[in-house]
Amino acid sequence: MAGNEQMDQDAIAAQWEASLDSEDPAEAAKAAAENELSETMALQWAAMVEDGSRDLGSGKNSGERVLSQEEIDNLLGFTVGDVALDDHSGIRAIIDSAMVSYERLPMLEIVFDRLVRLLTTSLRNFTSDNVEVSLDRITSVRFGDYMNSIPLPAVLTVFKAEEWDNFGMAVVDSSLIYSMIDVLLGGRRGTSQLRIEGRPYTTIETELVKRLVEVVMADAEQAFRPLSPVTFTIDRLETNPRFAAISRPANAAILVRLRIDMEDRGGNIELLLPYATIEPIRGVLLQMFMGEKFGRDPVWEGHFATEINQAEIAVDAVLYEADIPLKQLMRLKVGDTLPLDMRADANVTVRCGDVTLTEGRMGRVGDRVAIRVTKPLRKPSTTLAMFEKVDEQNKMMEAP
Repeated sequence: MAGNEQMDQDAIAAQWEASLDSEDPAEAAKAAAENELSETMALQWAAMVEDGSRDLGSGKNSGERVLSQEEIDNLLGFTVGDVALDDHSGIRAIIDSAMVSYERLPMLEIVFDRLVRLLTTSLRNFTSDNVEVSLDRITSVRFGDYMNSIPLPAVLTVFKAEEWDNFGMAVVDSSLIYSMIDVLLGGRRGTSQLRIEGRPYTTIETELVKRLVEVVMADAEQAFRPLSPVTFTIDRLETNPRFAAISRPANAAILVRLRIDMEDRGGNIELLLPYATIEPIRGVLLQMFMGEKFGRDPVWEGHFATEINQAEIAVDAVLYEADIPLKQLMRLKVGDTLPLDMRADANVTVRCGDVTLTEGRMGRVGDRVAIRVTKPLRKPSTTLAMFEKVDEQNKMMEAP
């Protein structure tokens, strides 16, 4: 090693002598600069080798050191949250071109808008803090692609929709988990978010996340209730995406991202519903928006009731009905008599279309024929049911 250093020093001295003996001052200055640069690089390399040898000798696993997420973000120049997933230009446009274009579900957007309003109130009561919930986006994804893109660590909650007999998943990211823990356990405000890695979530942390998801599931049930009553029950909590496979990788799913902000803290919670899960209510979700009250607006109910009460209907008073042969009907002439198999005081049936409303007795008021009602009118619910029954019978008769 000493011999090599002596040779390097002799070479540098020879170059300096050559530069001093040169008649051209510019060439001499250039050679001096090159020598100075090479000497500086040699010193830096020696320092790096020395630091590396120190790291190798300082512990068993120092040679297998893994970069933290913060160091990776610094090397890349951006964080995972800074990636613009909605940007469809360049490479992302090529990648997304393989995605299948799935149908829009207008009522699903209305349901999750309602969920945002419900969650804002529920989480304020849950945390006793100022909470703002916003709907980030609703997209269609492939289940396998989404599972591979989940930033870890995270908590994946698998839940079951009992009435739909299928599963969904709620993913709570690390930022929201530790922000919620700080809020619930009285953490200090204004502190920067810490990214804790290298350890699993504790029992207390997992239990708090479960309580958060229970609040979200309760509000989701209420948001879906006007369309289809459903019960969401938590099946299990996972931290490894491989253990949360609720669908095949190539199957399509609806991804809903909700942003939850608590002043200077917050994070995202994502709801994943495979298309197979919402298939039982697909017809309802394809409908257009029916109003803020999902078709139960009391203003419209009052308007319809007023208009129906003012509607005019045709009522028939039927004295007698009989079936006669067509041959006898064709032979009828003026002056023929048709005997009626009924008494003189028989009741008259009052009908609206094919529906019997009431019965009465025929009489006279002044110079007009009148009917005195002898039986009460049918209840509205019964009348409507009979209308529907007659309508079904007519459809069956018209069907080939």
